[in-house]
Amino acid sequence: MSNATLQRRSLVKQMLAGADGNLLVIAGLGSANWDVTEAGDRPLNMPLWGSMGAPVPMGLGLALAQPKKRVLVITGDGDMLMSLSSLATVAAQQPDNLAVVVLDNEKFGETGNQATATAPRNNGPTDSGAGTDLAMIAKGCGIADSATVREVSEVAQLVKDARTTKGPVFRLVKVMVEKLEFVMPPQDGAHLKDRFRQALGIKPT
Repeated sequence: MSNATLQRRSLVKQMLAGADGNLLVIAGLGSANWDVTEAGDRPLNMPLWGSMGAPVPMGLGLALAQPKKRVLVITGDGDMLMSLSSLATVAAQQPDNLAVVVLDNEKFGETGNQATATAPRNNGPTDSGAGTDLAMIAKGCGIADSATVREVSEVAQLVKDARTTKGPVFRLVKVMVEKLEFVMPPQDGAHLKDRFRQALGIKPT
């Protein structure tokens, strides 16, 4: 079981503090969605509903379409496990304006806190006990700037990397298992899409 001490909501607040029109945020479904919304709902946040595995592909497409903007994907370990192949595509495209931050509590938080593949295992004497290392997978895919964040002392650098470091950047952040209040954004997907496009100056079709 994880012995993480970092708290996800304070981390997300720090990553999004002072967000302006140059920061485009994709929030994965579930807990990451609530975390981003609790930090402050804004038109240039795109919180996803019912789309497990979509945040990184969407963030990549947005980064390529909006090269002058910073794109920050914030999602969870369960969501990232659903779309590991997207990391290979990010590596192939090498968008320098994309950062992916995975908040890893080693749980499927929306379906009962079952352990994800990132949790340590105990499958007998021949098992290493180590869970899936998403940062190592990202690096193996070709995202050279991939790392794991575990300590409070690393948070300031995490914020800098998420907001300004030349990408693609991948950060796996080990966070506590917490029971937190749901802070939900609007649930109308068409509305969220339209307000995001309008905030980017794209005329409705």
